[in-house]
Amino acid sequence: MQKEEKQGIIIVAVAYVLWGFMPIFWKLLNHVSSDEILAGRVIWSFVFTLLLVVIGRNYKQLVMDIQELWKDRKAFWSLVLASYLVTGNWFIFIYAVNAGYIVQTSLGYYINPLLSVLLGIIFLKEKLSRAQVLAVIIAAIGVLILSISYGQVPWISFSLAITFAFYGLIKKTLKVDALRGLTIETFFVLPVALIYFAYLVATGKAVFFSTDMLTVILLLLTGVATAVPLILFAKGTKKIPLYMSGFIQYIAPTLMLLIGVIIYKEQFSKIEFLSFSFIWCALILFTASKIMEVRKRK
Repeated sequence: MQKEEKQGIIIVAVAYVLWGFMPIFWKLLNHVSSDEILAGRVIWSFVFTLLLVVIGRNYKQLVMDIQELWKDRKAFWSLVLASYLVTGNWFIFIYAVNAGYIVQTSLGYYINPLLSVLLGIIFLKEKLSRAQVLAVIIAAIGVLILSISYGQVPWISFSLAITFAFYGLIKKTLKVDALRGLTIETFFVLPVALIYFAYLVATGKAVFFSTDMLTVILLLLTGVATAVPLILFAKGTKKIPLYMSGFIQYIAPTLMLLIGVIIYKEQFSKIEFLSFSFIWCALILFTASKIMEVRKRK
């Protein structure tokens, strides 16, 4: 393995570890409403990413990116849609963590890669091997078992998986730098976030100006918590094969699951273990078939 590839694996692994531990960060803000956290996250993510763009002297390129997007109206509105999809994903995740559904969030990010595969088949005309089709069926059985045991569809898991899968699908069709892309995405949502935050302040519902200093610092850091893993991920994935990145991504939901069960004592019954086992088997089968497929091509 080349030195550059090893560095890429480490960088991507660090990004997923940070994402995996993210529930602990959001739990520190469980006394703040999810809608205020989300508004602040959008605002401070934009400020932080724009600051990085300016420090890196890439502001001219940022303007050029926006101009290029505006010339291609389909790409422009696709990125607007992606911006609101990922914002919705952020809100569901923050709400789920602070409402005590960390195990469901981990399930959502286990389902996400398999759902992305289905979207690839439908929209990008990609094809699956027999092993990959079997993996999707096994995962579907796992989700079905969980849905029957709950008496309802695990909507948090599916909402996270669906919003992030469609976000990934749109981003796959657009060629925008990760940092500048996140700056543009948060810029698209910024007006709504500012208006809503102003409403919270005007109605006395915002805690930002009336809380302790630690909470203020944590709210300011939501921008850093959003941007840093994404930047590391974008930097690392350029140095490693796609299948390797896909394999490493299971670090995040695994950490979320362990944090939910061990630290926050969320329920993880025998039925849930059975359901997750189906999904884990599906992911192992899918990843192994992908690795074999890549090796055959080589």
